[in-house]
Amino acid sequence: MQFQLRDYRINLGEMGEWVTEWTSKVRPLRERFGFEVVGAWTIAEEHRFVWILSHLDFATADRRYYESAERREIEPDPARHIAHATQNFMEPTP
Repeated sequence: MQFQLRDYRINLGEMGEWVTEWTSKVRPLRERFGFEVVGAWTIAEEHRFVWILSHLDFATADRRYYESAERREIEPDPARHIAHATQNFMEPTP
């Protein structure tokens, strides 16, 4: 299983809209593509949305997700709320 930490800086004043769109559109579609959303958190004072996503074959599933008609049909694109994003794979510690 591969785990990825996604850390987004959300545009000022748009956290509510982002969370609504992520919850209703992004998360369910990710799950349909076989991803597990381990958890999601907000850090309000920093305008951050942090989530952990996992999949057995992350790269293949991620490509299929972004190339899918379902993802392209999400309008408006929820990514418009993201000012900055970092994505890091995580390794378990023994």
